[in-house]
Amino acid sequence: MSFDLILKGGRVIDPSQDLDRIVDVAFAGGRVAAIGDDLADGAAEVRDVTGKIITPGLIDLHTHVYWGGTSLGVDADAYARGGALTTLVDTGSAGPGNFMGFRRHVIERSEVRILAYLHVSFAGIYGFAPPLMVGESHDWRLMAAKEAAKVIAANRDLIIGVKVRIGRNASGPSGIAPLDVALELAGEVGLPVMCHIDEPPPTYEAVVARLRPGDVLTHCYRPFPNAPVTGDGALKAEVGRGRERGVYFDVGHGMGSFAWRTARAMMAAGFPPDTISSDVHAFCINGPAYDQLTTMSKFLHLGMPLAEVVARSTSVPAKVMQRPELGTLAPGAIGEASIISLKEGVFQLEDVRGMVETASTRLSAEGVVLNGRWWHGG
Repeated sequence: MSFDLILKGGRVIDPSQDLDRIVDVAFAGGRVAAIGDDLADGAAEVRDVTGKIITPGLIDLHTHVYWGGTSLGVDADAYARGGALTTLVDTGSAGPGNFMGFRRHVIERSEVRILAYLHVSFAGIYGFAPPLMVGESHDWRLMAAKEAAKVIAANRDLIIGVKVRIGRNASGPSGIAPLDVALELAGEVGLPVMCHIDEPPPTYEAVVARLRPGDVLTHCYRPFPNAPVTGDGALKAEVGRGRERGVYFDVGHGMGSFAWRTARAMMAAGFPPDTISSDVHAFCINGPAYDQLTTMSKFLHLGMPLAEVVARSTSVPAKVMQRPELGTLAPGAIGEASIISLKEGVFQLEDVRGMVETASTRLSAEGVVLNGRWWHGG
């Protein structure tokens, strides 16, 4: 069999197949064709990735890439190339009033895959630009469940869920009520909710208690106030009940939602996140979040094994999105891969409160395979 591309000599870490060893990966016809030893014969292109790590295409489950359409947006392809990403999930940048612009002008023009949680608010997260900070869930006139249901029906290929933002900053006087609107919409269209939580009110516990199996709470490692742990580091009971019920807990680092103190308490309590995501946007891409690989590196520093860090950025988000064709290098799967390296040195990793920890390793981007072809990298 002839191959379009072979990645040769890399360490393949694919949690979907419980695979962690040095082996070649071949692509043909836009798909993974084979994994095995000494596959280089007859390939149109061979890339020597000795000393590097090959993973299934990395997924960032929480991004904002409606560039030019909202104040938050970053350039999707530039972000993906720089971070060795193959799938970006935009979480509520667009609502039913502007999703078609997002689709036509960004999603369909981008080479990297973009999927979306549609915001229940009519215009999505449209005014998040310091010092002008508009909480889109404050105003009941913006809740647009009927319009959202129509947009979801017409865009099932891209929309994977419903987004809503809750908290003192995001929903203010509306409190938790916009979550109820989002949940009713999600039930009507048969999709999960991703819920943002910021400062109280409402409480972290009240929000988690509303969520159903398959729903996602993002910003799960946020700092006080509204942390998932008490002041003495104990896991709040409702958080544990949420996981038992099947709620997914996503990092969503961003500029306000990852604290070393919370992270250490949660890991000590045996509560790692289900998914690792950056919440990259225009106001955190230059710090403190930076990108997906930086966020992943923070969990390496917290003691999470590399294979688990990879799983929470590949196979687990694919499961959360109900897209089993993603997050795997199994033969026949979509031909995507991320090539990364594990650097050793002295690395300063900051949280959203300005606390800095010194790590001895960090992950770095080396290349990306899209559609079975080398897309970007050295």
